[in-house]
Amino acid sequence: MRIALFVTCLADALYPQVGRATVTLLERLGHEVVFPTAQTCCGQMHVNTGYQREALPLVRHHVDVFEPYDVIVAPSGSCVGSVRHQHAMVARGGGDGALAERAERVGARTYELSELLVDVLGVEDVGAYYPHRVTYHPTCHSLRMLRVGDKPLRLLRHVRGMTLLELPEAEQCCGFGGTFAIKNADTSTAMLADKMRNVLDTGAEVTTAGDASCLMHIGGGLSRLRSGTRTVHLAEILAGTEVGATTELASDTSAPRLLDAPTASSEGER
Repeated sequence: MRIALFVTCLADALYPQVGRATVTLLERLGHEVVFPTAQTCCGQMHVNTGYQREALPLVRHHVDVFEPYDVIVAPSGSCVGSVRHQHAMVARGGGDGALAERAERVGARTYELSELLVDVLGVEDVGAYYPHRVTYHPTCHSLRMLRVGDKPLRLLRHVRGMTLLELPEAEQCCGFGGTFAIKNADTSTAMLADKMRNVLDTGAEVTTAGDASCLMHIGGGLSRLRSGTRTVHLAEILAGTEVGATTELASDTSAPRLLDAPTASSEGER
């Protein structure tokens, strides 16, 4: 299958290893991954802060870039939620009904990584190996907007060498919420404290999730505590193999590393 990678702003700017892991995983499963180089922000930040008019050009550009592709994947429930549930709304609010229809079609072909693997590719055992104690945080957008359910857990249960630990009160938000963490810092910090306590209670070495934004928030808190517990994106764990375990493919998401861009073939606008 030919799959277009929507890498997202956070992966592009701070966590390129997440994009690389997504490509590594899908190529290992026998699929071709292409990277449309003209992609930009999907506009979620603008929409969530009330700037729908300013988001309209971003929505239009996103549709133009990804419309040629039959399948699109992003390692982010948050960004996929925006593409699938906000883009058409923004287009209609801006008076562009034709764009809204195009956005709906693109949104229907856009999948969060665990959705793509389980629902589209029909695979739960991706041949991963990750010899660590891991707990999983279900992010709000993936849980409540996309309703991915237990798909990430089904994938993690097949990872060899890994001990999967149940996270207490897993469905509680970590407190990030994009600009919520800035505008409501005290509340966000209190929510983060609850999440970190639950993570540490598991005794896990690693906390994973499908959104780098939540891992950035949780990982930042854990690093300040010097807890020794790392945050690693789901894609990085699923991309791990016994051969790669010695080089520790999965990196600490709380401390961004500057790596090369995703290794998929790059494509400009068509």
